[in-house]
Amino acid sequence: MNEMRAACKMSKWLLLLASVMMAAGLEAQQLPVYSQYLFNKYLINPAVAGSDGYTSINLTTRQQWAGYQGAPQTYSLSAQGRLLKQKYLIRDNIFDKKIFKPHTEGKVGIGATVFSDINGLVRRTGFSTSYAYHIWLQGGTQLSFGLAFTGYHYKIDQRQIQFEDPDEPWMNTDFRKGIFVPDFNFGAYLLNRKFAVGLSVQDMMEGFIKAGSQAYRDLKIQRTYYIFGNYDFEPDNKSLIQPSLLVKMSEQFRPQADIGLTYSYDNKIWVGATFRTGSAIITNVGVRRDRLFFGYSFDFTLQSIQMSTYGSHEFIMAVRFGDTPRKYRWLDRY
Repeated sequence: MNEMRAACKMSKWLLLLASVMMAAGLEAQQLPVYSQYLFNKYLINPAVAGSDGYTSINLTTRQQWAGYQGAPQTYSLSAQGRLLKQKYLIRDNIFDKKIFKPHTEGKVGIGATVFSDINGLVRRTGFSTSYAYHIWLQGGTQLSFGLAFTGYHYKIDQRQIQFEDPDEPWMNTDFRKGIFVPDFNFGAYLLNRKFAVGLSVQDMMEGFIKAGSQAYRDLKIQRTYYIFGNYDFEPDNKSLIQPSLLVKMSEQFRPQADIGLTYSYDNKIWVGATFRTGSAIITNVGVRRDRLFFGYSFDFTLQSIQMSTYGSHEFIMAVRFGDTPRKYRWLDRY
């Protein structure tokens, strides 16, 4: 009898968990949305780690649907760079003497991310560590592959849930402390002086909720695919026009595309606009001062929720080491 009662309570709690997760959009929007992904592609593709040849630390904060209670909030801190090593090439001169010339090279990139994503009653925190390998092709083109291990910790905000029965299983199970779900991400990235193309798969293993020895496969993280690309037009020595495209797909929801255009001047100021299909019109602006970068974007919501929100805000701040004023000068270093 006690076992049946406990099973009944657990089933009721799982129904509550499923309802909360679906209400919070965990199945419809499991991964955070980034409007300024071009500034930090590493957030959606582990192969980007170290691909540009410099080390960067990026902080991103995003308030989705400002003014709407329970709307998603995202905070992420990431760092990525290239492992470099010094070598000495032996060259003979006209006097038949050997000259040792220093040469820097590196084919491995590493990165890490920590994040917090609040979506309604559900809080997701986690981390990601990645390894990337870069291969030089002909014509100054670089092909990169990356793999990341991720860990998600899901927890429901207990302060927003009240039970009439103080003996509810919610108060006495592992769910109270949260649920940890490990997974992997994979990415490929092609880069040269004029264009960049990337493909990545997030949550390859499609982890699912597990309590004790029992797994609930109906509450699983859906695998998500990203395909993106951008091309650089340089009208003059200081201007850069960059059209871009990002397509996001999952196995249960129709694809969503970001079609954007960005203009930057002297690598110090940039402005841009993006159309997100069926979702939003996005504007963004940014400035650079020495090694520091600052960016802001605003999403004009096109969905039915627009009557209850002021739109979405996203701020980014970054510092880069090893970068140079001349774009892609690092290509000559490796």
